[in-house]
Amino acid sequence: MVAETESPVSTSSTNASLIAAVEAHSARNYHPLPVVVATADGAWMTDVEGRRYLDLLAGYSALNFGHGNRRILDAAKAQLERVTLTSRAFHHDRFAAFCEQLAELCGMEMVLPMNTGAEAVETAVKTARKWGYRVKGVPAEMAKIVVAGNNFHGRTTTIVSFSTDPEARADFGPYTPGFEIVPYGDLTAMREALTENTVAVLLEPIQGEAGVLVPPAGYLPTVRELTRERNVLFVADEIQSGLGRTGRTFACEHEGVVPDVYVLGKALGGGVLPVSAVVSSAEVLGVFRPGEHGSTFGGNPLACAVALEVIAMLRTGEFQQRSAELGAHLHRELGLLAGTGRVTAIRGRGLWAGVDIARAVGTGREVSERLVDRGVLVKDTHGPTIRIAPPLVIGKEDLDWGLAQLRGVLGV
Repeated sequence: MVAETESPVSTSSTNASLIAAVEAHSARNYHPLPVVVATADGAWMTDVEGRRYLDLLAGYSALNFGHGNRRILDAAKAQLERVTLTSRAFHHDRFAAFCEQLAELCGMEMVLPMNTGAEAVETAVKTARKWGYRVKGVPAEMAKIVVAGNNFHGRTTTIVSFSTDPEARADFGPYTPGFEIVPYGDLTAMREALTENTVAVLLEPIQGEAGVLVPPAGYLPTVRELTRERNVLFVADEIQSGLGRTGRTFACEHEGVVPDVYVLGKALGGGVLPVSAVVSSAEVLGVFRPGEHGSTFGGNPLACAVALEVIAMLRTGEFQQRSAELGAHLHRELGLLAGTGRVTAIRGRGLWAGVDIARAVGTGREVSERLVDRGVLVKDTHGPTIRIAPPLVIGKEDLDWGLAQLRGVLGV
């Protein structure tokens, strides 16, 4: 259902007062758009003044199945009445099914659950290093992990150690050693970076924070071939790109690639709570022994109940198909902007797009703010780019309405 009004509005007094309170009492590690959300349903959010907004961000893919998805909420409510947390000191009756079904969805054997995406990436780093020492035979303290420039894997101290984003990295040193950064999409650099001490290549199949950058055709399959040849783990960070976002369960599938390790998060928690996981073979995850890694909340009963419902929804293929079909429509419509001089590039797959705004139009932030006035929520990144990633449940009519607002802002 499209919004009732398309007229621009300024930030209301209630919105403004709440934003002022946030700025007075919250660390300013984010720069939110001037909207204070009170309720949400499907692909729509409503602010404290009752104004509705079409959500074209979906919590950076955490809300792939929409706000207030009834199946997910019902699963969470049912589990809330039973047991929510045991810690891993005890077994609980949802854990085995969660591990088994997530492993099956990934075509893998074992699952190591955590909470946030950054925790899952940290877990993957520890996994790769321990595998390198125990299985590959890399000398102690010599393990190297190859990553790509412009990556975004989180903001912990170890992860920012291999970031090339000054905002994420500056003033947080000293940095964790053991990483080599090569340009994304550069196979020559990748080939040269792999040595006998390399234990893993960690890549996003599509770089989200960098602006929804899709690698050149053949890049991922060749990286997969190189890692097999050199006895190196291929670790795919599918936290944003996975679980239906690109029109497949995993973005790697577009290139026919199966990594050694999947890193999952965001949509796995159904937009209800943080759920993440590292999924791999028994050979890889079997390197852990009790006490070597863990999480009090990782794999808790509530998280497992929610994730099991997410897995069940993905098993039908319905959401992957919706993303593929609506994504094709999205990219056709965005493609019509390419010759207008108002955008300079469009990238993406499925219901995921990065749109580079021409300098004459404004920055990505300025365009995002103008879209707020028209009842549409997107988010900028790296200056000129806006990201479009609606919940997979969005209707075509609503998507078209949102695109019409974008055209209005661009003046085309």
